[in-house]
Amino acid sequence: LPGIRKYRIPAITYLPYPSFSQQIRQWLRSDDDDQRAAAALVKVNQLLAYTLQFIPIIDAVNIVLQELPAQQVIYRVAQLAENPFDWDLVHFASASLENKLKQRFLDGFFILPKIFKRNLLSRLDVNPRLDTQAHAAAAGFWYLHEQEPAQAKKAFTVTRSLMYGEEMYILADTLAKFNVATDITEISKLKIRPFPTESLLRKNTWDALNSLNHVVEDVQKVQRSSSRQVRAFAISRAIGEIRQILDTSGTIQQAERQLVINITQTWRTVLERLAGEVGKVEITTPVTSPYIVGDPVEGEYFVGREDIIRQLEEIWRNAGHMQSVVLYGHRRMGKTSILRNIAAALDCKVKVAYVNLQTVGDIEDVSEVLMLISDKIARVTDIPPLPDTDFINGKFRTLERYLTLVADQLTNNNGDGLIIALDEFETIEELIKDNKIPQTFMRQLRTYAGMSPKIGFALAGLHTLEEMTSDYFQAFYASVTPPIKVSFMTEDDTKIILANPSSKIDFPLDYTPEALTEIYALTHGQPFLTQLVGSMLVRQYNNQMFHLRQKRDPIFTIDDVKQITENPNFFTNGNYYFDGVWRQASQGAKAQQQVLQILSDYPQGLTCHQIYQHIINLNPVVDENLEQDLIQEALHTLQRHDVIQEKDGFWLILVELFRRWVVGRKSY
Repeated sequence: LPGIRKYRIPAITYLPYPSFSQQIRQWLRSDDDDQRAAAALVKVNQLLAYTLQFIPIIDAVNIVLQELPAQQVIYRVAQLAENPFDWDLVHFASASLENKLKQRFLDGFFILPKIFKRNLLSRLDVNPRLDTQAHAAAAGFWYLHEQEPAQAKKAFTVTRSLMYGEEMYILADTLAKFNVATDITEISKLKIRPFPTESLLRKNTWDALNSLNHVVEDVQKVQRSSSRQVRAFAISRAIGEIRQILDTSGTIQQAERQLVINITQTWRTVLERLAGEVGKVEITTPVTSPYIVGDPVEGEYFVGREDIIRQLEEIWRNAGHMQSVVLYGHRRMGKTSILRNIAAALDCKVKVAYVNLQTVGDIEDVSEVLMLISDKIARVTDIPPLPDTDFINGKFRTLERYLTLVADQLTNNNGDGLIIALDEFETIEELIKDNKIPQTFMRQLRTYAGMSPKIGFALAGLHTLEEMTSDYFQAFYASVTPPIKVSFMTEDDTKIILANPSSKIDFPLDYTPEALTEIYALTHGQPFLTQLVGSMLVRQYNNQMFHLRQKRDPIFTIDDVKQITENPNFFTNGNYYFDGVWRQASQGAKAQQQVLQILSDYPQGLTCHQIYQHIINLNPVVDENLEQDLIQEALHTLQRHDVIQEKDGFWLILVELFRRWVVGRKSY
């Protein structure tokens, strides 16, 4: 500083430097340049650290803040409060330093009578002032630092009309509400106003508050739910949010950082205590498995598949126009479960007549199929079917008459629509090939679908349903919406189904996150295998607890998962699925099974060239060009059937458990 050099004043002194306050004001008047303003504050903090010139610094800061345009006040005060060497710099940007010094003087002036001293002190207001917008802004940041968010809210009320004013008011209001919520009931009752999202002054703080808001939502879910699984999952997620806030707390702006940390730590204690209470469960009898293996999943056990249900709801939302659809997918993907549960999802606006075509057995005439369809329709509509003799004699014409009767009554009574769901539809192709039913069957279905907007069809079957290219199938497909693929469940859905297998029944067992991740890695979200793993884990738990009398926690770990999936009994129980996929690979494109046998030894997959080389090594005399064409066709067929996938140029088996089954099969 020039004054120090000119007048040879010591650097460490209480005496004010000549022109010192004026020099600081000149530095701080950089309202048009953020870099200069930031550099000025660095100098101010250095002076606070290495000199005793606090009073002239405070005077300069107060003068400059009062000069600022209104729309810059909060932003500049926020800069001042970003990382001050001494928080009194922010305090006395609002409170009166003169009054504070007088108070200290009077406190130390012991000669004055106490009554006289109290009278003098009462005249001195040493609290932060809210008389100007600059004073109020500084008071708001000071109160946040002092962990008094209610006072900060009061201060920021004065500056709500300024730029960033509403943001700081909502921030202080939110922190005040969070700060007083110190038990689970108070947290669950919090009602938070919408948070600002654009042009934020305190973005990192808002990130933390958004996470705390998620904690509130999870706590509310805990309070509402009677399911131990739902509550445990919500608590676990909430604790994860808490941990994330604390791990990243260093990025929160300094003024409110400790306040946010204290709130978060208080809530963590509350949640950990609650987690202990929820986790206390005593199982005294064998657990009934909620997992359904093989049979369709219905009612409260039908969980997930919201994406497909949502598609069907959109297609059939208008009960006055029943559009026909095709569901196709790999074996045991849950097509039947979707058809059996869609009526409940449609809230009774659409009646679904479910027909499993595999139950027709060894038929002699198409009339048997038509009678089965009419019986299923009669069951859901309460409209008696026509006599069997009419079907035997009239066949397609008789079903048309019956559907006309059904459509008329649906229109006249309550306006409901009717979906005729034909499951295992590949059976029709087999019956046509065996000359059990005529090729005109598909043309008749299209006629039925078009005879009334009240009636539509849902056909479900294997991938081969989409691949049927015979002319008699094309006649029907031209009248339906684009086919809906039923494929693997997502990782999130897989974990939800395992941890919460029923929407109504309380399941007393739980999973570690690692166990759930391992199950998905093994099944790739294949519904049948997911249910099988869950069922066998419950069986293993019951055996350990009630047969072997082994004490264990009611939570499945990754070791439990490995124990059952590495047991040969698992593959025996799942053979219906594994063998079905294997047999399907024997149909259509050649060399599918050979490709699967080769890929089964390579969990990370092989390139096309590497697969060709394995084929040549096994049979050196084959025509290499012909073999490459066959392998390409086999790869793409298996890919369409969701058995393999290509990833970064490598072909690999999608379901790890199926890969292991193929490896075991080769050793027989």
